[in-house]
Amino acid sequence: MAKTNDALQIIKNLNHDDPELEELIKEASLNAMVAQLIYDARINAGLTQQQLADRIGTKQSVIARLEDADYEGHSLSMLQRIARALNHQVEIKLLPIESDKPLAG
Repeated sequence: MAKTNDALQIIKNLNHDDPELEELIKEASLNAMVAQLIYDARINAGLTQQQLADRIGTKQSVIARLEDADYEGHSLSMLQRIARALNHQVEIKLLPIESDKPLAG
């Protein structure tokens, strides 16, 4: 195995034999990505957490929780509220799962 300092590749190499662990890592990565998207959109709009919360009718603590990479409760309806408040839209795509294993057929 070639040496790498790519953290994602190292994690993939460590868990390639554990599909359950691999799925947990994918979920955690998705939660972190959604949290980062919310944070980046808010910052680019020049808003504080409190200002965004006021725009969508919630509390600052809710925005803080949504921007936490460990938060697992993102909902489509909340993402849509945030997007509208920031003059954005939510786009969802279903993409094929990348796999090293050939599909049975």
